[in-house]
Amino acid sequence: QVQLVESGGGLVQFGGSLRLSCAASGSIFSINAMGWYRQPPGKSRELVATVTSGGEPNYADSVKGRFTISRSNTKNTVSLQMISLKPEDTAVYYCNAETRIGRDYWGKGTLVTVSS
Repeated sequence: QVQLVESGGGLVQFGGSLRLSCAASGSIFSINAMGWYRQPPGKSRELVATVTSGGEPNYADSVKGRFTISRSNTKNTVSLQMISLKPEDTAVYYCNAETRIGRDYWGKGTLVTVSS
């Protein structure tokens, strides 16, 4: 089992910045990729960014150039630095960990609201 706890959400103005963090605990040795997904109001959950255990990032087109994902394998954390935020970035952001056998774990989510 892997437990994930997100922090850092909140209300920010258009063009502002915010940093999300996620701490993993439990069977952390089993984790391969980690990442962030989001679910905008009334929409389905979507990929934001992922990072492999080797540090290779992958971003959704909508956040490229604005969001940066980083990971610390020693601290068992993954972070998402978000700049130039837009109202369409408003969503519940979920931390995700994928194990080496393909099992997914999710945090409870943290709300990011971008006001126009």
